[in-house]
Amino acid sequence: MKTKPQAETARTSRKELNRKSGGYVYAAKAKKWTVSIVRGLLLFGLCFMIIQPMLTRFGVGLMAEKDLYDSTVVLLPRNPTLDNYRIVFDLTDFPRSMINTVWTSLLVSVFQVISATFVAYGFARYDFPLKRFWFGCVVVLIVIPPQTIATALYMNFQSFDFLGLVSLFNGGKPANLHGSLIPYVLMSMTCMGLKDGLYIYMLRQYFRGIPKSLEEAAYVDGCNTMHTFVRIMLPDAVPTILSCFLFSFVWQWTDLFYTRNFLGSMSIYSTQLAGIVSRMSRYFSADASKPIIVPAGRQQQLISIGVLICCIPLVILYCFTQKTFVQSIAMSGSKE
Repeated sequence: MKTKPQAETARTSRKELNRKSGGYVYAAKAKKWTVSIVRGLLLFGLCFMIIQPMLTRFGVGLMAEKDLYDSTVVLLPRNPTLDNYRIVFDLTDFPRSMINTVWTSLLVSVFQVISATFVAYGFARYDFPLKRFWFGCVVVLIVIPPQTIATALYMNFQSFDFLGLVSLFNGGKPANLHGSLIPYVLMSMTCMGLKDGLYIYMLRQYFRGIPKSLEEAAYVDGCNTMHTFVRIMLPDAVPTILSCFLFSFVWQWTDLFYTRNFLGSMSIYSTQLAGIVSRMSRYFSADASKPIIVPAGRQQQLISIGVLICCIPLVILYCFTQKTFVQSIAMSGSKE
């Protein structure tokens, strides 16, 4: 710690240095402080834009219905209550729908990452016939929305008959796979699931950035292709693989297209939340045969609570994995 004479000497030295430099020292220091303040304000504004909607939904979720129509109540409830959360739990079949969503998202994400990793490594390291054509198909898979092939997917899995084997062992009839998890698993294992093209592209770009000398050295030491892939390539690719897993998990968590097409009979939180408004009128009606009209403010309040509940697990997941996720982004940027 500097003593008072030392501090005065340092200030005098800075003044003298600033005078000799024509004011450059103080100008550089002022510029540094200005940049720091502006950067801090921008970061605060961005954080506020992200956090504020969640805080608003949390505050609205604690309000009694009469607080919704009180103009003096803005964020903090005057009559706080937790009954709104209980109502949303009933309307969304919680916790059964949440448990189904968790294990379905985990299963699909794991299959997507495993298959995309093998395919991406093949594109990055091996030459095979029509390689450019097949990679072009991967790019098309990224660009074209899944709704484009919705009819083909529905008909294919409604009358599923792989090479005639299903009909052979099923009395001459194809299998109807709708309402089961089998279509999800098959599409994930064959890299035709939700956003699979993006994962293949990300992993392929990463594997292309790894020097081939590492594999050649492993081959010289006696490693075969699979051993080299598992022991040399995969450990370094863990951050990128985890990033793909997080993307897959988040998109699967909130997916409605594939869930409605194939898992209509399974209670999934995203589909339950999408149909929450249609169930409100019967839930609040004393007579189930005579549904009532729920006020718009009340509808938005319960929807906000449902969205908040949907976001909380994703925020918790990111808190535990953000270090590896940021590391993956930094590594990808350094390789480009």
